[in-house]
Amino acid sequence: MNEAEALELIQVAFKTLLVASGPIVLTAMAVGTFIALLQALTQIQEMTLTFIPKIVLVLVVASMAAPFMAAQINSLAMLSFSKISSGS
Repeated sequence: MNEAEALELIQVAFKTLLVASGPIVLTAMAVGTFIALLQALTQIQEMTLTFIPKIVLVLVVASMAAPFMAAQINSLAMLSFSKISSGS
């Protein structure tokens, strides 16, 4: 494996990381923004109010997006293993 192929594999790994973690991160950001807006509008400054909805929705999205995330990680693993087995 030369430097170009190694860099390509690293780029694919970073892309897979972003795509696989995207649903969870976007959900946490959206829920956090909504709760912050709700707190600003109602002037309720309870610190624990943000945690419960965020945890519940992140777990729901993670359970629904698990097959997609696993497929992304599986394709990266197959690409890595094929590069290793071909020796290039």
